[in-house]
Amino acid sequence: MLTPLLLNTKEGKKRFNELLDRKFTVSRKYEEPVMEILERVRKEGDRAIVDLTRRFDCPDFDTSNIRVTAQEMEDAYLKVGEEFIGSIDKAVEHIKEFHKAQVPKSWIMTREDGSILGQMVKPVDAAGLYVPGGRGGKTPLVSSVLMNGIPAVLAGVKRIILTTPPCGDKSVSPYLLVAAARIGIKEIYKVGSAWAIGAMAYGTKTIKPVDVIVGPGNIFVTAAKRIVSGTVGIDMVAGPSEVLVIADTAAPAEYVAADLLSQAEHDPMATVVLLSTSAELAETVSKALGRLLNGLERRETAQKALEDNGALFVVENLISAAELANTIAPEHLELLVEDPWGLLPMIRHAGAIFMGHYSPEPVGDYIAGPNHVLPTMGTARFASALGVETFLKRSSLISYSEGAFKRDADDIIRLAETEGLSAHALSVKVRGKNL
Repeated sequence: MLTPLLLNTKEGKKRFNELLDRKFTVSRKYEEPVMEILERVRKEGDRAIVDLTRRFDCPDFDTSNIRVTAQEMEDAYLKVGEEFIGSIDKAVEHIKEFHKAQVPKSWIMTREDGSILGQMVKPVDAAGLYVPGGRGGKTPLVSSVLMNGIPAVLAGVKRIILTTPPCGDKSVSPYLLVAAARIGIKEIYKVGSAWAIGAMAYGTKTIKPVDVIVGPGNIFVTAAKRIVSGTVGIDMVAGPSEVLVIADTAAPAEYVAADLLSQAEHDPMATVVLLSTSAELAETVSKALGRLLNGLERRETAQKALEDNGALFVVENLISAAELANTIAPEHLELLVEDPWGLLPMIRHAGAIFMGHYSPEPVGDYIAGPNHVLPTMGTARFASALGVETFLKRSSLISYSEGAFKRDADDIIRLAETEGLSAHALSVKVRGKNL
C-alpha cells in the first residue's frame, strides 16, 4: 500500500509539491461536445432532450415522459421502507436547523442628514437542482437532494425543480422522489447530463428556465455548468473529492484508514492525505488501508485514487501539520488528535473541519447538518460551502433627502469630473439648479 514519507526529505517534499499542483480542468475533448449539446437544447428544446435521452438513457423515451407524474410520486412511498423515511426526516431536521442560522436579513441605516441606506435581501425566483443517476438508479444520491434543496427552501425560492437521468425503464429511483417530496420539491424531470443543465439554463417547452443551478455531476455536467455560468448562477465548478487527516499518537489507525478510504471510493481522481506526527501510526495506517480496501465494493476506484493521489506524510509536530493543511486548503479536513479544539485556531483554510475521533467525514455527508457541497482543489482559500446565500441576492437601497443631496453634490461632481464622466456630473448639476 502507500509508503509513509518523511516530509522533510527530498522525496517527501517532491510528493507534497505534486499534491499542491493538483488541478482540475475540463479538456476541449469534453467541452466541445458539451457546447454542441447546449446549443441543440437552446435551439431545439424538448426535441433535443428526447433525442439525447433516447441515445444515452432510455431508447423509447418521449416528451410525455419528461416530467415525473403525481402518481409516480405517490407510488414512490410504497417502494421505500419506513426506516428510510425516518432517516431522511432526521437528516432534514438537522440540515434545516443548521441552515436556518445562515438566513440573512434585510437592513436599513439612517444618517442625520436625512439619507437612508440599506440592503434588501431577496431569493431568486427559481432554482434548479441536478442529481446524478447513481449507477442507473442503483445508488441514488439522496443526500444531494437534501443538501442542495433545503438551503433553497429556506432562502424562500418559490420554484425549485430537480432534474435527474431516468433509468432504462423510464423510472426514477423512488428514494430520490421521496427525499424530494420530504422537502417540498414536486417539479421533477427525467433529464440527465449536459442536456439537463441546458434545459434549466435556457428553458424548453416543458422545462421553464431557472436562475441558479446547483448539484454535482460528471465531467459533462461540470463542463455544462461552467459554460452556462453567467446566463445563470451556479454553486461552483467542483473537482474530485478530497480529505486530509491530521493525526497524532492518540488516533486509532483503523479510523484513519477508513476515513481516507471514504473519499478514495468516490473517484479515481480523489485526493487522500495523512499528516501524522507518528511514523509508527503512518506505518500502521498503510497496513490498515491494504486490509480494509479488500472489503470495498468500489475497491478498484479507491485503489486507483490511493495510488495516483494518495500520500502518508510524517511531520515534526501539529503546528507544522496545521500550516501544511492550510497550504493544501482541502475540501474535508479531519483533526484526529487528542485536542482538536486546541488545534482549531491554527486552521485557516478548509471546506469543512471534522473535530475528534467520532466526527468522521461521512457524518457531515449525511446527517450532521452543515452542507456537504464544498470547495475543492485548494479553492477553500477563498470559497465557502453551498448555503442559503447561494440562492439569495442583495440589492442596495439609496434614498437621499434634498439636504443630503445638497451636502454631497460638490463632492460627487468633483469625483465624476476627475474620472472624465461629464454626464455623471451633469446628472448632479441639473438638480443643483433647483436647490
